[in-house]
Amino acid sequence: MEERLGLTVKRIAALIGVIGLTFFIASPALANSLVATSPIAGATLKVAPSAVTISVEITPMDMGNEITVTDPAGRRVDDGTLTVVGNDIIIGMKPITDSGVYKVSYNIISEMDVPLEGSFIFNFSTPTISVPQEVVPSTPTKVEGSDFATNLFVIGLLVTSLIVLIALALYARKIFNER
Repeated sequence: MEERLGLTVKRIAALIGVIGLTFFIASPALANSLVATSPIAGATLKVAPSAVTISVEITPMDMGNEITVTDPAGRRVDDGTLTVVGNDIIIGMKPITDSGVYKVSYNIISEMDVPLEGSFIFNFSTPTISVPQEVVPSTPTKVEGSDFATNLFVIGLLVTSLIVLIALALYARKIFNER
């Protein structure tokens, strides 16, 4: 029995060792991925963005990157000025005035990695000018508080739950002492 137990402990130790080595030896795969966008993908904007920013995991190269922003009619609305700052790629925007879905397409190149291609959309809704409504004073409505019966019901529930809790604790103690 003791010999078999020693064999089981050795197997468990070997398994833990193999798993540990797997985590320490395996190097993480370096693949560029999208970290964040501004405007946020799928967001609805009331104010037109002056630029679109794409943040990636691996620093992109200064040249060869491409970002295009198109309006609902498919016309380019970016101004073509692409800037790389750290892990962020920023493209300037022309003033946009049309409401609708805007599409941002990107092709980002990092050193020693495959190009990161993709697209996302954001909605732009032109701000509406609202005409102020005439303020009509209203009489405040009286807030109905809880009545005595509700308070009594809640107190009764609390007392009942306390009694059940004590009964369960006593029952658990009895079972524990019998063992």
